[in-house]
Amino acid sequence: MVAQKNLCVLILAAGKGTRMKSSLPKPLHPVCGLPMIAHSLRAAQTLHPGAICVVVGHEAPRVMDEIKQNLSAWGITAPIVFAEQKELNGSAGAVRAALPLVEKFKTVMVLNGDAPLVRGETLQQMHGAFEQGHAQALVWGVQVPDPHGYGRILRNPEGGFERIVEESETDETTRTISEVNGGMYVFDVKALAGALALLTPQGPKHEFYLTDTLSLIQEAQGLALVFPCADYKQALGVNSRADLAVAEGILRARINQKLMENGVRLVRPEETYIDEDVQIGADSSVCPGSYILGKTTLGTHCQLEGGVSIYNCTIGNNVKIKYGSYLENSVIEDGCEVGPYAHLRPGSTLKAKAKVGNFCEVKNSVIGEGSKVNHLTYIGDTDMGPGVNIGAGTITCNYDGQKKHRTVIGAHCFVGSNVNFVAPVEIQPYSKIGAGSTITKQVPEGSLAIARARQVVLENKGVKKHD
Repeated sequence: MVAQKNLCVLILAAGKGTRMKSSLPKPLHPVCGLPMIAHSLRAAQTLHPGAICVVVGHEAPRVMDEIKQNLSAWGITAPIVFAEQKELNGSAGAVRAALPLVEKFKTVMVLNGDAPLVRGETLQQMHGAFEQGHAQALVWGVQVPDPHGYGRILRNPEGGFERIVEESETDETTRTISEVNGGMYVFDVKALAGALALLTPQGPKHEFYLTDTLSLIQEAQGLALVFPCADYKQALGVNSRADLAVAEGILRARINQKLMENGVRLVRPEETYIDEDVQIGADSSVCPGSYILGKTTLGTHCQLEGGVSIYNCTIGNNVKIKYGSYLENSVIEDGCEVGPYAHLRPGSTLKAKAKVGNFCEVKNSVIGEGSKVNHLTYIGDTDMGPGVNIGAGTITCNYDGQKKHRTVIGAHCFVGSNVNFVAPVEIQPYSKIGAGSTITKQVPEGSLAIARARQVVLENKGVKKHD
């Protein structure tokens, strides 16, 4: 799309979100792995505007810091500026707070920071309708199953926009109107500035309503249009925890549908939870109860059994993650197997065709190509070469109470069951470690190390015999 240098997108994110009952500012509540404000920013960026202005108010420094620190992670490259609404006195008050910035542009699109379901292509169509209609104002109109609580869009006999009737002002006729204000607008900046200057406070809270500007623009001989959108769900705002759950369900269904269209098998999509930024290759299969979160990438022909949780991992092709495994901030190369009930903690790397089995934990370690850590084992702060076999119950004792130390296990070593490696320690290639050993010193290449107490059997000592 061609850059729209004369367009500013204004995102209103100043409200308290009282009904959320949360210490977290409303725009920062996550939906499918991203804060609501990030979804709004991404949609806005598809317009290639001259700038995106975010109006902040409640906990303004916290909201601004979160946005600034994550722009790169969210993929936002458009110029971002902020305006602060000192007095939370309505949507028009928020726009007024940004007017010194907005007045540098010809056109402004106004979005909500608590409407994470709007699609970028819808905003593009909305802006196109405004331009083609040579309008001074445009409001997004949606048909909803239950219009209660929404401002109704009243049309004139010719079908054009007349005014918006708020819920408190409806009568028997207007109450039945199902076309409602979607809460997003496009304005000619000069016309908007003129209308804002004429607003008077309304309602019990004496707030300034942005909806009133449309009628004022028409009274000044400007043209106001309605942009009809068939998908009313895009306009859903989040004002409570229940709304948040609804929005997340809708967005997850979108994500899952797109993945299935691209060749991913979701055995029960309604029981599969996948974040916005996750990528999964074709012919991979995901079973119910799986959570694939953050910026996880999953290659082709992978199998995820049920109850798997994956966060911020890079996973290759032909990988099998078995039931109940938990993986975070790790790299799993082609052909690996993990689980069941394995835990890969941050900094773990499994080289190609490595196996980490049931009830094993790996942390900040490299498991070499084709190496096997099959069961009941803890491997922490370890560099393991290829072709290593780790017996059940093996533990790397990596923490001395003050510092973490590394263990090095060379290529093709064989480690018996119930071995303790007291780091820092190095086991050179092709060595064998006897079961039950506690290894505290370097083991030379090709050696057999056994470090366990001598077995003593004291027959019948202290034990009475009974006939």
